This record gives sequence, C-alpha cells and structure tokens, in this order.
Amino acid sequence: MSDTDLCYMTADAAIAAFTARTLSPVDLMQAVIARAEAVQDDLKPFTYTHYDEAMDQARQSEARYAKGTPMGTLDGLPIGIKDESEIAGKPTSNGSLIMKDHVAETTSANNQRIIAEGGIVHARTATPEFSSAGVTWSRLWGVTRNPWNPEFSPGGSSGGAAASLAAGTSTLCTGSDIGGSIRIPASTCGLVGYKPPYGRNPDDPPFNLDFYCHTGPLARSVRDAIRLQNVMCGPHPTDIVSLRPKLVLPSEYEPIKGWKIAYSPDLGGFEIDPEVRRNTEAALQVFRDLGATVEEVDIGWGPEVLEAGLAYLAHLFGGYLSTLLADHADEMTPYCRDLAERALGSTAQDFVASLEVAGQMYLTLGPILERYNVLICPTSGLPSVKADFQPTSESLSINGKPVDPMLGWVLTTPFNTMSRCPVLSVPSGHAANNVPTGIQIVGRTYSDADVFQAALAYETALGGWYKDRLPAL
Repeated sequence: MSDTDLCYMTADAAIAAFTARTLSPVDLMQAVIARAEAVQDDLKPFTYTHYDEAMDQARQSEARYAKGTPMGTLDGLPIGIKDESEIAGKPTSNGSLIMKDHVAETTSANNQRIIAEGGIVHARTATPEFSSAGVTWSRLWGVTRNPWNPEFSPGGSSGGAAASLAAGTSTLCTGSDIGGSIRIPASTCGLVGYKPPYGRNPDDPPFNLDFYCHTGPLARSVRDAIRLQNVMCGPHPTDIVSLRPKLVLPSEYEPIKGWKIAYSPDLGGFEIDPEVRRNTEAALQVFRDLGATVEEVDIGWGPEVLEAGLAYLAHLFGGYLSTLLADHADEMTPYCRDLAERALGSTAQDFVASLEVAGQMYLTLGPILERYNVLICPTSGLPSVKADFQPTSESLSINGKPVDPMLGWVLTTPFNTMSRCPVLSVPSGHAANNVPTGIQIVGRTYSDADVFQAALAYETALGGWYKDRLPAL
C-alpha cells in the first residue's frame, strides 16, 4: 500500500486494518506526517504540530492492538483538532496574535472524548481569527489554501481542517459552526461535514449557550463522520445544554426508496452559480435513481433571513469580540475588528428582531419538513472565493449581482438560525476550476439519523469520494 493510499484511507478501513494487524498505527502516522510536512508550506492547513508526541502515541496504540486491547473507537487515528478548542498544556491561538502565547489549562469536552477514545492529536488545524470569517487566513498563520486549487479558499472557519483532510494530512478532523463554519469548508473541499442539532454535542462556555453555535465532525466519508460524531455527542457535566440521552448513530441504514425529498434551489433568494446549480441537480438525480421523489418547494424566505443571521452574529459573537477592542484593536485582522465594531452599534431590539425572523422562518420550514423526509439545497452559491479574499474591503458578486461578502455567498447561516435541525453537507461534484461543490441535507428537528441515512445512500450510489480523484499536490 502506498503512502498516498494510507493518507486517504478512511477511518473505518484503518481501524479494521489495525484490528486485523495488517496495518500499524505507526505506519499510518508516519505517512500522514510525511505528507503534512510536504504540503504545509504551500497549503498551511496546520498551526501547531505535535509530531514527536504523536509518533510515541502511535507506538503505544500499536502495542494495544497487538494485545487486542484498543483504547476505543478512534485508537491510533491521526485527528486534526481545530485551533480554537483547548487541550491542557498545549497552545491554542484561535488564529489570533492576541492569543499567540496562550497555553490551555483545561481540555475541552470534545477533545477529552477524542483523546479518551485513543484519537491522536498530531496537529491543530488553522482557523481565521476567532473563527470570524468564511475564509481561513490570519495575521498569525498566513493564508490557508484549497488543495484542489490553491488559488481558492478551503472556506472557513474550519478551513484548516478541510484543507488537511483534502490533502491527506489527517484521517478525521473537528470543526465548529456558527454561520456555516463546518459546512462551507466541507463543500469547498469535497468532504462530509456535520452541523448537529443545538445541544447534541457539548461545547465550551460561553458559546455553548449560543444556539447558533455547534461543534461537529469533518471527514472524507459518511461513516467516518458517524464514527467521530458518536464520540463527540452526548451530555457533559460542564455543558448545561448538552442533550440527554446520548444519541448513538448506526452505521448501516435501510434504503431510501419511497422517500419524499424537498428541494430548494436557492432558499428563496440566494444567488447560485450555474456550476453549483448543475452539480446540485445531478445530485438530486441520484436520489431519484434511488427511488426517492424529489419535489421543488417554495420555502418562503427572502433577504431578511441573511440580514437577521448577520445581525444576531454581530450582536452576540461581535459583542464577545468587542471586549478586545480597547487593548488589542491594532492586532486584530480587519474582518475580526469589523465584526467587533458592528457590535458597538447593535441594540437589544436588533437582537430580538433576529429572533422574530427565526420564528417566521420555521413557520414555513417546519411544515415542509413534516411533509418530506429531508430538504436539500446547495451548501454554497459559489464553489469558493479566492484564498486571500478580504470580506471587509472586497466586493463579491454571483451571476453579476452583488452579494454580502461575509456570508452572502453561502446558504449555511439560515440553518444556524434553524439550529435544532441537523444538517449534513456532502459533495455534489467539481467546478471547472477543480474546486468541489456541495449540497446540504436538512432534517427535521433532532432527527439526526435521517440526514445520515440519506447521505449514506447517496454516497454508496456514487461509490464514495477520494478514490479515483485526488487533489494534484
């Protein structure tokens, strides 16, 4: 087996090979680290790396498999952890000059679980400053690029995670999603990215209390996403909103023949690039071929949906960042400083108005999801934007029409507003520039298994991803 094969091996296949003792965690880790060292300067998926420690842990994992006593469901897998959650004794920068010397004193709930299951944290994945952009670049770490086409962004804010998986430098990665930060990178890099319902996975305070905020997995296959999601989810003593009981997703599902699938091409008002639309329609045909009925629906949303989402983010997320302005404004990136400054003009009335829009949105979405098993729409209106795109000073248009440069080019934020709906982004194809595109599969509130059932049927019908086509690195 070549090093490239190892780097793109699924987590399921790796665990099976470890168990059968046909592959050592040491061999996998060596291949992944070698790949990471070869692409880091060009792509910058990682911030901090822990390669020596990871190799020591891989040898310990090898010994456990030799005894038939693996630590857990992730034992021996190289897992990239987004550089925002904490691991005690390790640096965490949040992509910010302000935190360049920060060393964590505690370990975040999700990271506790991943480490307890034997996952090996070989590296931290890059994020824009404080995860506050849909692209991934920062003054501290530079520009993270898309392995499929380095001129373009891997998306954000979990862009380093997506770039790592697409480049074969991690087997699994964690992400977080407050406006699309898991699903945007999943789409731009041809991955599976899951935004679970609010409360399904624990998070750190204060953002565990923000219903737009979700932690979740990024992976190269649906079953791999299930594997990591099953580790991340469940109640945790430090998170009051984490849901009981723990939901364990199966890895096998019944066919979706006879399902009714709703389709919204633009969620009522987003501009969609012709290549994204073409790939979305091709994906829908796969669902029809699987025996599902696909019907276009009018979701009844307009520009107020994005406006409300941005207002909410400015009020809460921007409010959090605004506390840094007095002492650190000169150190902040323009996009982070802009969001912080927006909060200074936000009012409680603006916040309440965003909640009123959320209520109106579900008055149309809720009945649609009662009539259909899932809703499908594009993840992004564009395949991607350029890698160093500056959302506060550059304009952006789709089909010749201007869109909000922050989040107007993606269709993700409305489902942070509709936060109790599970949403899975899966690949739909590639654009002419080789950048992948994706679709969102949206489920009924807290019906996680439905979106995975649909996604696994779709992936199986296509034969999976990252098999016959890889980035040319």
